[in-house]
Amino acid sequence: MLAGRLTLDMNDNLHQLRCFGCGVRIRGDQAGSIFRCKECGDLFEVEYPGWGLVGGTDRPNAGALKWLWRDRRASSELLDHSGVWRFREMLPILDSFGNAVTLREGNTPLYHLPRTAKALGVDQIYAKHQGMNPTGSFKDTGMTAALSVAKERGFEWVACASTGNTSAAMAAYAARAGMKCLVLIPQGKIAWGKLAQSMDYGAVTCQLNTDFDGCVRVLSTIVQQAPIYLLNSVNPYRLEGQKTPALEIAEYFDWSVPDHILVPGGNLANGSALGKGLREMKELGLISRLPKISVIQAEGANPLVRSFIANDGQSMEPVVANTRATAIRIGNPASWRKASRTIHETGGWCLDVSEGEIAVAKAELGREGIGSEPASAVTLAGLKKLVAQGKVAPSDTVVLLLTGHTLKDSDYTIDFHRGTLLKPEEAAPLVPEIDALRRDAIEVEATPDAVLKALKEIQGRWV
Repeated sequence: MLAGRLTLDMNDNLHQLRCFGCGVRIRGDQAGSIFRCKECGDLFEVEYPGWGLVGGTDRPNAGALKWLWRDRRASSELLDHSGVWRFREMLPILDSFGNAVTLREGNTPLYHLPRTAKALGVDQIYAKHQGMNPTGSFKDTGMTAALSVAKERGFEWVACASTGNTSAAMAAYAARAGMKCLVLIPQGKIAWGKLAQSMDYGAVTCQLNTDFDGCVRVLSTIVQQAPIYLLNSVNPYRLEGQKTPALEIAEYFDWSVPDHILVPGGNLANGSALGKGLREMKELGLISRLPKISVIQAEGANPLVRSFIANDGQSMEPVVANTRATAIRIGNPASWRKASRTIHETGGWCLDVSEGEIAVAKAELGREGIGSEPASAVTLAGLKKLVAQGKVAPSDTVVLLLTGHTLKDSDYTIDFHRGTLLKPEEAAPLVPEIDALRRDAIEVEATPDAVLKALKEIQGRWV
């Protein structure tokens, strides 16, 4: 009976939108087509005004919620099978939860990394693998939330600009909801595995002769001229879904939190969303403290890193992005202010890693039996730097957020093991590590003796 009463009491749409810049508050349906404040041009974030009143009827009860969410794990209800909507009391953004569009996203594994922990001298290192979502990336957790809002508000078309993962997620959820979708991608700058997904799910896919930021500019004009709902991460409802991995992490550690969470930095909504989720959990009494959140970027796509070096993250200049980690090849990230706040608020850091360091870290994750797309591996590469700088203690518990599945960009993996991925100058500082990790296929005669001879020859070289 408790579960039924709690769900009934909290099934009201209790949210409003607050401008991150000037603080103006509006109703959700007043945000406009590009989700920018009319007063100052900044982004909105979702807030729940009833949560601030201790003892108020709209404020969730932390103890009851923990019991309810655990109880839902055994539920036969479809919505309870979602790792986003299982926590729906933390995102009351729909008039009716019956309008939620779900593919059973979330509930992703948290893997212990014993080899990595031993190598770095850190007691506990885990990987939260968001690549185990239905379309293979963390974008599903945000897409189920934002597309559900679009469906409830009567939109027929949704759209996004994408480096790959967003388009795959949007196309899948639009197909599930019976909606139409438009994808704009940069010509020649997207992994084929991701492009194949958006095609397979029925999206209208347009390749533009520009970069991701150019696609965003084109789309921003389109959605102001046509009744199309924008589903890029400027949409604040995306972040409501993307905050739920923070709930899963806290629940895994019995409502404690790790000391440190490392997140890849592309358009910077992911770290922002996790920070929002953790902050709300602390305000509601679900957890007692915040972990450090650090954002890791690629050296060739590092506008936030440059911002922290220049002015401690107070202003940012766009860069021309260039990295093989295509998911974070973004030079003008929309959520940089929110990400900067999260880093400052939690005491984390912002740093970048080289192409060689990304490639090595990805292969090292593979040696743990954990595959990921290249952008995910920046977290391990960043952790290695933080350990070397003394910013992560041996007694710390660390969680690396892996954002995408290894099959999202299989060409990258094959090129690494063939030795064709990196330029000589990129590989030079890391030759011993690369040689120890490469596993190129060996051409062998089709006889048992030939295979056994090959094994003997490589013994001691491959460990």
